[in-house]
Amino acid sequence: MVTAITQGVKISVETVYQDEYSNPANEHFMFAYRINIENLSEYSIQLKRRQWFIFDSNGTQREVEGEGVVGLQPVIEPGENYSYDSGCHLTTDIGNMSGNYLMQRLADETEFTVEIPEFQLIVPYRLN
Repeated sequence: MVTAITQGVKISVETVYQDEYSNPANEHFMFAYRINIENLSEYSIQLKRRQWFIFDSNGTQREVEGEGVVGLQPVIEPGENYSYDSGCHLTTDIGNMSGNYLMQRLADETEFTVEIPEFQLIVPYRLN
């Protein structure tokens, strides 16, 4: 698990290789990840947007950007957590992702960016 804290918001990421949804012979490697967002601040916050940077070990890079996460723009109260699961496919058996969330403090509508720490996407047999 990797973790980062930005402006009182803690982001933790866990990844799992999805063997049953992968097809290495066709260069399709599927990974699932779980994101936990913990509001350590004294303010209610809302996740407004996300931006992902996805890297394959063959040099391919992708950027994914959009509103919310998994179709939602959750409000996270002080001391509370929000978790969600998502996935990513690569064309190689090693890669990584990183990114950021655009958050908004509800009290004064101030927007700020929270780092999503870089995490590795590695097929387990590559870890020998």
